[in-house]
Amino acid sequence: MSEPPADTSLPPDAQFEAPIRVVLAKLGLDGHDRGLKVVARTLRDAGMEVIYLGLRQTTDSIVAACEQEDADVIGLSMHNAGHLTLAPRMVQAVDQAGLDVPVMIGGIVPADDVSTLIDFGVAAVIGPGASAEEVVSAVKAAVDRHIAAQ
Repeated sequence: MSEPPADTSLPPDAQFEAPIRVVLAKLGLDGHDRGLKVVARTLRDAGMEVIYLGLRQTTDSIVAACEQEDADVIGLSMHNAGHLTLAPRMVQAVDQAGLDVPVMIGGIVPADDVSTLIDFGVAAVIGPGASAEEVVSAVKAAVDRHIAAQ
């Protein structure tokens, strides 16, 4: 004799927060991806869903992944001094696609360039040596600020 199925209904006030979905990529020809792989693992271990695109991505490929994966944030790794060119292009591509997703930059970015990137629309800049906790907090804060601004 089989037992009836367990009651899996949830109380009406039960709330579950979906994990943050992060698209991570290297935009352009920058071939240094070790740090981005560490960030991917760090965010995954913090309970986020990570869509890792890897090296040599274009703004179009990142936008497409963001749309397909219903991402909450885009994270770009910059180590080739192209941040003042590539980051604004990414922000513009996101805007042109009609996406409402913050773009974050991590990597080698001179302190003097951070305010310029923020002015271009970059949500946050994370420099080298940031701890795992700082990276996770920065992603959560960027998503929270973005939601609050809507």
